[in-house]
Amino acid sequence: MQAPLEISFHGIERSEAVEARILEKFKRIEAHFERITHARVVIEAPQRRTPLPKFFHVRIDIGIPGHKSIVVKHEPEAAHAHTDVMLALRDAFGAAQRQVDELSDRLDKQARHEKVRRRPAGERDEV
Repeated sequence: MQAPLEISFHGIERSEAVEARILEKFKRIEAHFERITHARVVIEAPQRRTPLPKFFHVRIDIGIPGHKSIVVKHEPEAAHAHTDVMLALRDAFGAAQRQVDELSDRLDKQARHEKVRRRPAGERDEV
């Protein structure tokens, strides 16, 4: 990755355990796709004045050259809202991994197509 991973906390205190988990999850994504230019993870706990538990919002923004950024939002309004930050991170990074894998597969398919298309006519017949 060209720029360091940015981790921001809003509405909750910074936690080394959470940062370590984010780094671990992000290294897995980076192992599948090395062309990531920047990444930002924001963990937010909206302020609530009710006795209900806090739900965590997780936003992951991954920049890839020549393409739109991959943005994953895990918000509590979704069907699987979590009051545990680690579960929210797991779901958000799972979705990010799927999107990065999908983009990687698409780019690989385009590269294979270009390679075949650019091959001289004599080489295409031999394959």
